[in-house]
Amino acid sequence: MKNNPHPKSDPRSAAVQNRRVSRIPAFTPVELRARHDGWTPLRQAEFLGYLAETRGVKQAAARVGKSRESAYRLRRKPGAESFVAAWDSILGVQNTPPPKVTLETVFQRIRMGRYRPVMRGGRYVGTLEKPDNSALLTALSHLDRVAPPEEEIGHGAKSKSK
Repeated sequence: MKNNPHPKSDPRSAAVQNRRVSRIPAFTPVELRARHDGWTPLRQAEFLGYLAETRGVKQAAARVGKSRESAYRLRRKPGAESFVAAWDSILGVQNTPPPKVTLETVFQRIRMGRYRPVMRGGRYVGTLEKPDNSALLTALSHLDRVAPPEEEIGHGAKSKSK
Protein backbone atom coordinates (compact mmCIF):
# COMPACT_ATOMS: atom_id res chain seq x y z
CA MET A 1 0.00 0.00 0.00
CA LYS A 2 1.37 3.40 -0.95
CA ASN A 3 1.98 6.09 1.62
CA ASN A 4 -0.72 8.51 0.65
CA PRO A 5 -1.06 11.63 2.83
CA HIS A 6 -4.80 11.69 2.04
CA PRO A 7 -5.88 8.05 1.88
CA LYS A 8 -9.33 7.40 0.51
CA SER A 9 -11.57 6.52 3.44
CA ASP A 10 -13.04 3.04 3.54
CA PRO A 11 -16.86 3.27 3.24
CA ARG A 12 -17.29 0.30 5.59
CA SER A 13 -17.65 0.98 9.28
CA ALA A 14 -14.72 0.28 11.58
CA ALA A 15 -16.78 -2.44 13.28
CA VAL A 16 -17.21 -4.31 9.99
CA GLN A 17 -13.57 -3.85 9.02
CA ASN A 18 -12.27 -5.17 12.34
CA ARG A 19 -14.78 -7.99 12.81
CA ARG A 20 -13.10 -11.34 12.20
CA VAL A 21 -15.41 -14.06 10.94
CA SER A 22 -14.70 -17.43 12.48
CA ARG A 23 -17.69 -19.38 11.16
CA ILE A 24 -19.62 -19.05 7.94
CA PRO A 25 -23.10 -20.60 7.88
CA ALA A 26 -23.72 -23.49 5.50
CA PHE A 27 -25.63 -22.44 2.41
CA THR A 28 -27.26 -23.91 -0.66
CA PRO A 29 -25.55 -22.65 -3.82
CA VAL A 30 -27.49 -20.80 -6.47
CA GLU A 31 -28.53 -23.31 -9.11
CA LEU A 32 -27.15 -22.23 -12.47
CA ARG A 33 -26.42 -23.69 -15.87
CA ALA A 34 -23.15 -25.63 -15.68
CA ARG A 35 -20.15 -23.71 -17.06
CA HIS A 36 -16.50 -24.31 -16.26
CA ASP A 37 -15.89 -20.57 -16.04
CA GLY A 38 -19.16 -19.74 -14.29
CA TRP A 39 -20.32 -19.49 -10.71
CA THR A 40 -20.01 -23.16 -9.82
CA PRO A 41 -21.16 -24.22 -6.33
CA LEU A 42 -17.52 -24.50 -5.23
CA ARG A 43 -16.69 -21.06 -6.66
CA GLN A 44 -19.67 -19.61 -4.75
CA ALA A 45 -18.37 -21.18 -1.52
CA GLU A 46 -14.83 -19.94 -2.21
CA PHE A 47 -16.19 -16.44 -2.84
CA LEU A 48 -17.93 -16.46 0.55
CA GLY A 49 -14.76 -17.72 2.23
CA TYR A 50 -12.66 -14.99 0.65
CA LEU A 51 -15.36 -12.42 1.44
CA ALA A 52 -15.05 -13.36 5.11
CA GLU A 53 -11.26 -13.11 4.87
CA THR A 54 -10.94 -9.87 2.86
CA ARG A 55 -14.16 -8.11 3.91
CA GLY A 56 -14.47 -6.77 0.35
CA VAL A 57 -16.71 -7.99 -2.48
CA LYS A 58 -14.31 -6.80 -5.19
CA GLN A 59 -11.30 -8.56 -3.63
CA ALA A 60 -13.21 -11.80 -2.97
CA ALA A 61 -14.60 -11.89 -6.50
CA ALA A 62 -11.15 -11.26 -7.97
CA ARG A 63 -9.70 -14.17 -5.98
CA VAL A 64 -12.17 -16.56 -7.62
CA GLY A 65 -11.66 -15.04 -11.07
CA LYS A 66 -14.94 -13.16 -11.25
CA SER A 67 -15.96 -9.51 -11.20
CA ARG A 68 -17.71 -7.57 -8.46
CA GLU A 69 -20.60 -6.93 -10.84
CA SER A 70 -21.10 -10.64 -11.57
CA ALA A 71 -21.15 -11.36 -7.82
CA TYR A 72 -23.97 -8.87 -7.35
CA ARG A 73 -25.81 -10.33 -10.39
CA LEU A 74 -25.52 -13.78 -8.78
CA ARG A 75 -26.93 -12.34 -5.56
CA ARG A 76 -30.05 -11.16 -7.45
CA LYS A 77 -30.76 -14.53 -9.17
CA PRO A 78 -33.87 -16.52 -8.27
CA GLY A 79 -33.02 -19.20 -5.71
CA ALA A 80 -30.12 -17.21 -4.22
CA GLU A 81 -31.75 -16.66 -0.83
CA SER A 82 -29.44 -19.03 1.06
CA PHE A 83 -26.35 -17.57 -0.64
CA VAL A 84 -27.53 -14.03 0.18
CA ALA A 85 -28.19 -14.98 3.82
CA ALA A 86 -24.63 -16.35 4.14
CA TRP A 87 -23.19 -13.22 2.43
CA ASP A 88 -25.13 -10.91 4.74
CA SER A 89 -24.14 -12.95 7.78
CA ILE A 90 -20.48 -12.52 6.86
CA LEU A 91 -20.83 -8.76 6.56
CA GLY A 92 -22.93 -8.50 9.72
CA VAL A 93 -26.13 -7.32 8.02
CA GLN A 94 -28.92 -7.86 10.54
CA ASN A 95 -32.05 -6.86 8.64
CA THR A 96 -32.07 -9.73 6.14
CA PRO A 97 -35.10 -11.96 6.73
CA PRO A 98 -34.37 -15.70 6.86
CA PRO A 99 -34.89 -17.43 3.51
CA LYS A 100 -38.43 -18.72 3.02
CA VAL A 101 -38.58 -22.50 2.88
CA THR A 102 -40.81 -23.63 0.03
CA LEU A 103 -41.05 -27.07 -1.51
CA GLU A 104 -39.06 -25.71 -4.47
CA THR A 105 -36.22 -24.60 -2.17
CA VAL A 106 -36.29 -27.95 -0.38
CA PHE A 107 -35.78 -29.77 -3.70
CA GLN A 108 -33.02 -27.30 -4.62
CA ARG A 109 -31.29 -28.15 -1.34
CA ILE A 110 -31.63 -31.88 -2.12
CA ARG A 111 -30.13 -31.43 -5.62
CA MET A 112 -27.34 -29.01 -4.70
CA GLY A 113 -26.42 -30.08 -1.16
CA ARG A 114 -24.99 -27.71 1.43
CA TYR A 115 -21.61 -26.00 1.29
CA ARG A 116 -19.80 -24.48 4.23
CA PRO A 117 -16.60 -22.47 3.80
CA VAL A 118 -14.14 -23.21 6.63
CA MET A 119 -12.12 -20.49 8.34
CA ARG A 120 -8.99 -20.95 10.47
CA GLY A 121 -7.43 -17.96 12.18
CA GLY A 122 -9.40 -15.54 10.03
CA ARG A 123 -8.25 -17.21 6.78
CA TYR A 124 -10.34 -19.22 4.33
CA VAL A 125 -8.88 -22.75 4.17
CA GLY A 126 -11.43 -24.84 2.27
CA THR A 127 -15.03 -25.89 1.83
CA LEU A 128 -17.08 -28.73 3.25
CA GLU A 129 -19.71 -30.15 0.91
CA LYS A 130 -22.46 -32.35 2.32
CA PRO A 131 -25.79 -33.69 1.09
CA ASP A 132 -28.70 -31.98 2.80
CA ASN A 133 -30.35 -34.85 4.66
CA SER A 134 -32.70 -32.54 6.55
CA ALA A 135 -34.11 -31.31 3.24
CA LEU A 136 -34.69 -34.92 2.18
CA LEU A 137 -36.56 -35.63 5.42
CA THR A 138 -38.61 -32.45 4.96
CA ALA A 139 -39.60 -33.57 1.45
CA LEU A 140 -40.54 -37.04 2.72
CA SER A 141 -42.71 -35.62 5.50
CA HIS A 142 -44.44 -33.39 2.95
CA LEU A 143 -45.12 -36.41 0.74
CA ASP A 144 -46.52 -38.28 3.75
CA ARG A 145 -48.97 -35.44 4.37
CA VAL A 146 -50.22 -35.29 0.77
CA ALA A 147 -50.29 -39.06 0.06
CA PRO A 148 -53.71 -40.71 0.30
CA PRO A 149 -54.28 -43.06 3.25
CA GLU A 150 -53.48 -46.75 2.67
CA GLU A 151 -57.17 -47.72 2.71
CA GLU A 152 -57.77 -45.63 -0.42
CA ILE A 153 -54.88 -47.27 -2.25
CA GLY A 154 -56.10 -50.80 -1.66
CA HIS A 155 -53.21 -52.06 0.47
CA GLY A 156 -55.19 -51.91 3.68
CA ALA A 157 -58.17 -53.93 2.37
CA LYS A 158 -56.53 -57.34 2.94
CA SER A 159 -55.53 -56.61 6.51
CA LYS A 160 -59.04 -55.43 7.40
CA SER A 161 -60.72 -58.55 5.99
CA LYS A 162 -58.92 -60.92 8.41
